[in-house]
Amino acid sequence: MSIPEPLDDPWAETGPSDRLPVSRQRRGEGRDRGEQHERGRESGGWEGGSPGFERVPPQDLDAEQSVLGGMLLSKDAIADVVEIIKGHDFYRPAHETVYQAILDLYAKGEPADPITVAAELVKRGEITKVGGAPYLHTLVQSVPTAANASYYAEIVHERAVLRRLVEAGTKITQMGYAADGDVDDIVNSAQAEIYAVTEQRTSEDYLPLGDIMEGALDEIEAIGSRSGEMTGVPTGFTDLDALTNGLHPGQMVVIAARPAMGKSTLALDFARACSIKSNLPSVIFSLEMGRNEIAMRLLSAEARVALHHMRSGTMTDEDWTRLARRMPDVSAAPLYIDDSPNLSMMEIRAKCRRLKQRNDLKLVVIDYLQLMQSGGSKRAESRQQEVSDMSRNLKLLAKELQLPVIALSQLNRGPEQRTDKKPMVSDLRESGSIEQDADMVILLHREDAYEKESPRAGEADLIVAKHRNGPTATITVAFQGHYSRFVDMAQT
Repeated sequence: MSIPEPLDDPWAETGPSDRLPVSRQRRGEGRDRGEQHERGRESGGWEGGSPGFERVPPQDLDAEQSVLGGMLLSKDAIADVVEIIKGHDFYRPAHETVYQAILDLYAKGEPADPITVAAELVKRGEITKVGGAPYLHTLVQSVPTAANASYYAEIVHERAVLRRLVEAGTKITQMGYAADGDVDDIVNSAQAEIYAVTEQRTSEDYLPLGDIMEGALDEIEAIGSRSGEMTGVPTGFTDLDALTNGLHPGQMVVIAARPAMGKSTLALDFARACSIKSNLPSVIFSLEMGRNEIAMRLLSAEARVALHHMRSGTMTDEDWTRLARRMPDVSAAPLYIDDSPNLSMMEIRAKCRRLKQRNDLKLVVIDYLQLMQSGGSKRAESRQQEVSDMSRNLKLLAKELQLPVIALSQLNRGPEQRTDKKPMVSDLRESGSIEQDADMVILLHREDAYEKESPRAGEADLIVAKHRNGPTATITVAFQGHYSRFVDMAQT
């Protein structure tokens, strides 16, 4: 169905000079000046002048009128449209004002038609801004039916994305010409601008506390309505999930241990719980192990086939049967592995953004922090400063993409100098800022790593030494090294 011809528009000559629509007369002049001007109108159009200057940003005022007209005709259309566009997607400010008035009435359960919306705008003192009550009737008359409101909304949304893309491109161009700062930082900022366009992140950075409190209460009610159901990404460990309620968006989780304690194995267990058990996309950036080794460890843990049997070629018929039984589920899991050597923070950030955009990434695992490189052309003053910068950037990545980031870290020799060998947060190697940036620090400890005849052989402690949003605790799990996995103590 084609969009109907717009009726009289009270802003045709009175709107802001930089937001005038391309009138039909101007379109004709554009055709006289060449086909390229008409092609420009198809993607939003521009007025005359040199290409790149004085252009009208991409927009479709006919579609905006049709969206609002459909919403004024049907509350079902309102429900459809609100899922597609936001108020800032409208090119004309007056249309955004009308849209917000309609939504406010709809949210209160009141009818939203030309009369009630006009009354609401009068109450707010905004009726003149939108062109008066007659323009609301004009909007209704611009559409024969409300059935196509969502189709028009898609057009409005597409034009809004294009406008944001133009704005991002302008910012990137300015950054390039300014040549101010480290080139890697500029590239990262440019990538962030494009990512923000695709994620439709155009809201203000600041909000009044009242608006934030409303959202917080909604979240509390939603959590309560789940009756104890998991809200975050599951770790696969019952007691740990009970303590943390899963790993949450924006969290940076540090798993730290001395070498050969099994921190890579524990991180793989988290990834298995996320992707193989819960079918949520995750990615592992491994700077220590190759992808085949990781795949073998995953298969060993899932199929309960001894890892050394796989590596030595001594698998039994029963082993092969177990492997064949679990292979389809493991292969189908949305788990991504990147074993690129010398990964820099900028490369990891770019890859995570791409995975988030394409696959709705839910969890990032980095093995391990001290093997990463900052990647900037500027050399850090010290290795401690470099690790601090990377730790901070990982926290920022978690917040930007709204997913938990697990970073593995080495501990210094502190535990070995103590009688009980138990690690402490202060043992984090090379940087105290890791503790500062982390929302959760899990210290992995196994007594049998120091004392083979320990009465706690086969047990491991997950010491939750820092938990920003909850209590700390020590959770005991079983270590099944031959299967390359940790499991709940209740499991056999």
